[in-house]
Formats: sequence, structure tokens, C-alpha cells
Amino acid sequence: MRELKVDLGERSYPIYIGEGILAKIGSLFTQHGIGKASPILVVTDESVAKHHLEPLVNKLQEAGYKVASYVVASGEKSKSLGVLENVITAALEAGLDRKSTVVALGGGVVGDLAGFVAASYMRGVRFVQVPTTILAHDSSVGGKVAVNHPLAKNIIGAFHQPEMVVYDTATLRTLPERDVRAGLSEMIKHGLIWDAAFVDWMEANAAKLLSLDQEALQYGLYTGCKVKSIVVSQDEKENGLRAILNLGHTIGHALEAVAGFNELLHGEAISIGMVGSAKLAVRLGHPEHIYTVTKRILQAYGLPTRLPAHLDTDEIMSAMLHDKKFMEGTMVFIIPTEIGKVEINKQVSSAWVREVVEELKQEA
Repeated sequence: MRELKVDLGERSYPIYIGEGILAKIGSLFTQHGIGKASPILVVTDESVAKHHLEPLVNKLQEAGYKVASYVVASGEKSKSLGVLENVITAALEAGLDRKSTVVALGGGVVGDLAGFVAASYMRGVRFVQVPTTILAHDSSVGGKVAVNHPLAKNIIGAFHQPEMVVYDTATLRTLPERDVRAGLSEMIKHGLIWDAAFVDWMEANAAKLLSLDQEALQYGLYTGCKVKSIVVSQDEKENGLRAILNLGHTIGHALEAVAGFNELLHGEAISIGMVGSAKLAVRLGHPEHIYTVTKRILQAYGLPTRLPAHLDTDEIMSAMLHDKKFMEGTMVFIIPTEIGKVEINKQVSSAWVREVVEELKQEA
């Protein structure tokens, strides 16, 4: 089992990564001081519940915990205020109190939703992230929790750090191939913003990662989580450095919103967004190979690099204006200046962005 630490002083917490470690979940809870007197609520979705809910509940009950569960529909549409209210109703009916813990069992949608339940229920209770997707190696670390509004993604939320992240890589074997590819998009992102050698490693090990080779997967997840933990430890609430984690997200979030949160998976939208950011980088005078390398590695993982032509450019531009990264009338983009290095650019021309959106519809 590999272990990382997100260093946030009194709110520091560990990330455990390993195959089969959910078998130890009860002892990990006890080790971290999660009491047995107050009920636990496990939040998951329909896809994950079929494979992993019963084993997790059984392990916690064997350790002496009182466990309730709530299952939401799979997909981004569960990140809504309506579903949030339903989960809080379930928490009340299960008797959760101020010393209870909410467990997020699933991918990024479940983690964001359950985390926001934990942040808002009784003004904040403890929660534990148990990611079951590759994508969640990004979203489960850092304490960003949220639900969507029809006009903007993640616009209703909070910062609420978990007690720990328990990442059992055996759960990833139940993922559909499309979800595997989409999750690896965020792993590529961590290399593109921070570690050029990791980008090279990912390009060389694409076949192993796509086939879920456990050794390669654990190394990749550990490295991706390490980048995220370093950045979050330096800037917990995105006052500066943490914004670099949003590479590809300004365009990507807009695509998700315009497509109704159901046509593109998050990692697919971010893939297209990262190509867009690379194209903007070249316009700003940075090396052409930023674009060619970015596009090449994303295509090596079977990820989309072309924006669906039927999505309306005006609607995409409008959605960007609602993004949290739109500040004081200027467009904020994370721009790669080299493979493994980025800058926060708060003065990107909206005309350029519109042109890049149109160009993305023509990508080969």
C-alpha cells in the first residue's frame, strides 16, 4: 500500500493507494478516530452500488459501525440541488448527528455530491473519500465539493477536506473502457502542468495504463495524487497556485454545460479543453510542440481532441462567462508555457478564444 499526505496543518490527511485495501477499511476508520456511536452514511451511485456497496458496508459493520446507504443515479445530473436535498433527507432519516461521517463511494460525481452533503449537513460533518474511478484520483483530493447549476458546473459548493482517501485500485477493474480513458485524461493533465518526465512516462506506458496493469496504475495514480497534494498543500482555497489544476477546464466545463452534462464525460471535455489551451499557448508565442505533444498523448489514450461541431459557439462562449474562472471581466486561462509548466493568464482575448473554439471543431 502506497501512502501520501496532503499537508494542511490540523486538516492534513492521508491518501492510501493499493490493491484490495478496502478489506482494511474498518481498521483504517478506527485508526483515524471515526467513532462507532454515530451512524455512517455511504453515498454511491447505481453503477458502483452493484459492485462495491455491499462489500464496503459489510466490512464497516464487521468493524462495529452502524451504516446506512443512499444510491443516486449514475452521471453528472446527480450533482444537483434536488439530489442534494434527497441525500440530506436520507441522512436525517438515518439519524446522522454532528459526529457522524459521510462516505463517498464512487467517482467524481459522487465525491463532489457526498462531500457537499458533509460540508453542509449540520454545518459540517466528517467525510471519507473512497474513489472507484481513475478520474477521482483528481477530484477526491483537495476538498473541493460542489453541485452544478444548469448554467454552470460546480458553482454551488465549498472547501471541505476529507479525513482520508482510501483508493482501492481493484475497484477500477469494473470500469467501462470509456471511463478508463476519460479518467486518464486528468492523469495526463497532472503531468502537463507539473512534470514533463511523467508525461513521457505516460506516453510510453499507455498500453499498460489502458489495460489497468496494477503496477503501472498504482504508480500513475500515486504520481498524479502527489502533484495534486503538493499544489493543494501550498494553496488550499485556490487563491493562486491551485488554479493551475484547471488546465483545460475553462473550455471543458463550458462544453459539459452546453452539452447538457450527458454527451461528454468530464475527462473527455477536459481533453478537448487542454488542446484548446495548447492552441492558445502557441498564439501567445510559446513553442509549437506544446500543441503537438498535448494532442499526440491525448490521442494515444483514445481521447477526443475535436470539439463536437453541433455545439453552438455562442452558447460555449456564454457558458465560459458563468465559469468561476471568469474574473473581473477578463478570461482566465491556464496556459502551458512548456510541457510540464503552465502560467495563469488573466488577459486572454475572448476573440482568440472564440477562434480557437471554431478551430477545435475542425481538428483532425
